Amino acid sequence: MIEYLRGELAELTPATAIIECCGVGYETSITLNTYSALQGKKEVKVYIYEVIREDAHQLFGFSNKQERELFLLLISVSGIGGNTARTILSAFTVNELCSAIAEGNEVAIKSVKGIGLKTAQRLIVDLKDKIKGIYEVPAGSVAPVVAMNNENIDGAVQALAMLGFPVSAANKVVQSIAKSEPGATIEQLIKLALKQL
Repeated sequence: MIEYLRGELAELTPATAIIECCGVGYETSITLNTYSALQGKKEVKVYIYEVIREDAHQLFGFSNKQERELFLLLISVSGIGGNTARTILSAFTVNELCSAIAEGNEVAIKSVKGIGLKTAQRLIVDLKDKIKGIYEVPAGSVAPVVAMNNENIDGAVQALAMLGFPVSAANKVVQSIAKSEPGATIEQLIKLALKQL
């Protein structure tokens, strides 16, 4: 099993990195977060997850171990394969995704292309306890979300996403407003969020 590749970055696209080690170029499938971390570098170190099947031999590369650990947790969930897990990790940073899982935020997770409501719910149920080793859940961050009107929060985030704001950014702002204004309507949440986004 390959633990990591260290070598010269021969080619880089938002989806792949080719790393040359001792004259051999290894193509690795990467997330957008890893792409950002590798940009502008000549020598790189990428942590690897290797998939060997009868019809394919694929390397997934990550700029840090936490992202790889979260990738392994994601592919352990029924219905999520390597490429879907990579898409999820391209839509969120490690902390953003762990926070969404810890808070049971289905709206944020199902905003990722290819993730439906049932898969988002399964992901939250399966990984809520497992993410603790990767991400330190802030004390008291889970309880307030349950007490708030989740329908208003979800509606406000969806509306902001339709207006073109990134879901993760919209979700952060709306959650923060909802904590300080628990009785806010969808319209109030949207208006207040627009001032902060």
